Amino acid sequence: MGTQPNVGIIGLGAMGLGMAKTLVAKGFAVTGFDLSGERVGVAQAAGVTPAPAPASLFVGCDVIIASLPTGKDVASVVEGPAGFVMRAKPGAVFVDTSTSEPVISRRLSALCGERDIGFLDAPVSGGPAGAHAGTLTVMIGGEKRHLDKARTVIAAIGQKTIHVGPSGAGNVAKLVNNLLVAAHLLTVSEAVRLAQAAGVPAEDVLTVVNAASGRSAVSEVNFPRWILTERFDSGFTMGLMRKDVRLAKKLAAEVAALGPVSALVADIWEKSAERLADGEDFNRITTRG
Repeated sequence: MGTQPNVGIIGLGAMGLGMAKTLVAKGFAVTGFDLSGERVGVAQAAGVTPAPAPASLFVGCDVIIASLPTGKDVASVVEGPAGFVMRAKPGAVFVDTSTSEPVISRRLSALCGERDIGFLDAPVSGGPAGAHAGTLTVMIGGEKRHLDKARTVIAAIGQKTIHVGPSGAGNVAKLVNNLLVAAHLLTVSEAVRLAQAAGVPAEDVLTVVNAASGRSAVSEVNFPRWILTERFDSGFTMGLMRKDVRLAKKLAAEVAALGPVSALVADIWEKSAERLADGEDFNRITTRG
């Protein structure tokens, strides 16, 4: 594989399209696939070569990036007679940026290993804005030799690349991270309401919190950018965060590490479906109505 590998992207949604545009802008040859013809058209206008099916990506690309809704979706394009495992060119690496389940990533990695091709679970943080700007944080599970092959591509989409450990470790880190975000949205919201009830405006108390030990990405970014402004256009939905929280709770139960706070956070997010549709911005969990 040369220093400028051919890149294939499966899934041209908010994240996948942003990564595709970033890679094109940085000089990579990018081929993309999505079930939506509209998304493919948008990507093509940005310089992405359309592919008729995932299998056509596998035979011609050195690095495949997947940005799909679930781990099952990822498995469906890796396994099977037309999947990555059977169609990939020698030495190719599959980089799964989806938020998936560690057990699925480990299985797919083992399958790829049998054919001497690579699989990395590489979920990302930073949202659509980070994907478009190439400033994502990428948390990676898998073998270093496979990471080395895909490093130039991952470095193009990510400002921070962290090799967490063996296969599945990237997904564990992402689920832990998103569980914390889910909790912080609830706790910062309650803290702001407490301050307001006691006569201190939200902006003023957040100025203090963000200069002190109570700060978090939620207090520093989410509240001023999307919540206090009532923009609620972060690009990440309630449905996606509920899925991630469910996966985090499932993982915690599997390893006998489900604590009472995590269980309460998971319960609140699950019940939020009664008032907030899956398509709503995930920051709306902080609203009462």
